[in-house]
Amino acid sequence: MEKITSENFETEVLNSEKPVLLEFYSDGCIPCKMLSPLLGELEEKYSGIKFAKTNTAFAADLVKKYNIEATPTIIFFNSGEEFKRTKGFVNKNALENAVREVLE
Repeated sequence: MEKITSENFETEVLNSEKPVLLEFYSDGCIPCKMLSPLLGELEEKYSGIKFAKTNTAFAADLVKKYNIEATPTIIFFNSGEEFKRTKGFVNKNALENAVREVLE
């Protein structure tokens, strides 16, 4: 999963040719740690979407801009625009359905 920072956000997310699943996480977040292997499985299965994550401790400007209130929060971007958002732990089926939706 690609690491996104404030410095590479525009290039890697907003200007991406592929849709992007961006997870906002924090190091001490148990649901984030539970979500990580599910995202890894989906990343292997779906090559049409870029999987990325950003640590909220090091991207305060992005947290503020996208009104991230809890971790994990996943924002799906398509053509540089927010397409869909999930908050908290999401099961694999719900994540996979969201990935399919953004790829349609």
